Amino acid sequence: MNFDADKIKILKTEVDYISKHNIYVKFKIYNGEFKKLINIQNLQVKLVSNPQGFNQIDKRWVKNYEEMWEIPKNILKILQHFTGERTPYIENPKDKRRMFATEFTEQEQKDLLNFLQDNKTLIVSDILKGRGKFAAEWMLVILKIQDEKIKWALKPINFVLNHFGNGEIKITPRGSFKIGRITMQRKGGDGGRDTANMLQFKINPCEIIGD
Repeated sequence: MNFDADKIKILKTEVDYISKHNIYVKFKIYNGEFKKLINIQNLQVKLVSNPQGFNQIDKRWVKNYEEMWEIPKNILKILQHFTGERTPYIENPKDKRRMFATEFTEQEQKDLLNFLQDNKTLIVSDILKGRGKFAAEWMLVILKIQDEKIKWALKPINFVLNHFGNGEIKITPRGSFKIGRITMQRKGGDGGRDTANMLQFKINPCEIIGD
């Protein structure tokens, strides 16, 4: 973090467990002579046990993202069909609960991809860095596999944004969306509860270990 350890006399931490996937740690750094607060750093922690596994970084109802990103009504409707908040409007869908990206018309696919491209910087920042008091300046990824040495990486959030956000916006063969290295998909699971119809973003955080 580029601090002179000899000048740090007091280090306090505040931990917030946002979900089973995300832990946010706030470091308050003081000098010794006057116990003066000299810096505050927000750290997002990812604890993983599978180097090839994907980790949820954000999930919300589409309506919440509409407010954050000023999603137009036509794009909102597409996303709600995608997640299952709206049922499929086509005959014989692959899944009667929702629609896959490949099942939308070419124009609808183009409209959604264009929206993601036009708002890519904002979207990537919001889902990886966040806003307000939980906006992260760093990401710490810890890979712990049973009977193996722990591996970890601490990266500035701008590195993380560039690593995962850079790349093509496209539709995957399985009918989800890719924003660089970020997967955008229907959450699913949850025993069939309504929360399965939320929009979810996932990454493989272990990609930054060793970079």
